[in-house]
Amino acid sequence: MISIIPHFRSIANNENSIYALSVENPALLYKYYNDNLSIVYKEEHPKVFYDAMAFFDNQNGIAMGDPTEDCLSIIVTRDGGNSWKKLPCQVLPKTEVGEAAFAASNGNIAIYGTNAWLVSGGKRARVFHTPDLGYTWKVYDTPIVQGGQMTGIFSVDFYDSKNGIIFGGDWGDKNNNRSNKAITHDGGKTWQLIADGKGPGYKSSVQYVPDTNGKEIFAVGSTGISFSNNGGHTWKKVSNEAYYTIRFVNKNIAWLAGHNKIGKMVLNLE
Repeated sequence: MISIIPHFRSIANNENSIYALSVENPALLYKYYNDNLSIVYKEEHPKVFYDAMAFFDNQNGIAMGDPTEDCLSIIVTRDGGNSWKKLPCQVLPKTEVGEAAFAASNGNIAIYGTNAWLVSGGKRARVFHTPDLGYTWKVYDTPIVQGGQMTGIFSVDFYDSKNGIIFGGDWGDKNNNRSNKAITHDGGKTWQLIADGKGPGYKSSVQYVPDTNGKEIFAVGSTGISFSNNGGHTWKKVSNEAYYTIRFVNKNIAWLAGHNKIGKMVLNLE
């Protein structure tokens, strides 16, 4: 008998349940509800590797992973997480050889309304967008550093349907702060580099502070915590503490997770 010890990079929830998705073969999606644990999706493939998961609402959810064919692996639920289905490559933009996603602490997906943005790295650094819960898709180029095995976009966030930010860089050269952060004002169709050659280098998670009109942003990574109060155009390092991810509860409280540690950040924002 072979024992399977799953490793997780993705966690999400809707109103009633919590979901955790393991990364590699076999990929297992667990649902936790009313003290009961069940597997609601299983995928076996030598190339399977899932990176991130999120819910649009109580009924509709999405998870993404590396390609097993010539497109990103994308699974969706339409029934509140009870069942999941993998989208066929025929309905998705094609990926290039060497293009994949990073298991960057569930930071590869941003959700706003019925929109989802998914980000890639490696050979290409692109943004995949669906405006309608995953039924239709388009892909857009970005100026983020790409072409290397560990280059590309590690995290994405949007504060409305038009305005968003992507962050990444080169995991092998974490101090390089060129071509590693960009913003969009048209829903992800076009991207402009910000603070290029200035501010932080590689980061694995970026988040807008809620209710600050897209002005307040935090970016975290193994290189510390950085903050912008003007939409990402200038940055200030506020801590050397290494964290992998950050998530806001509201505009005054955020939780951070790192290697063997969890942090709580309290802001005094009016």
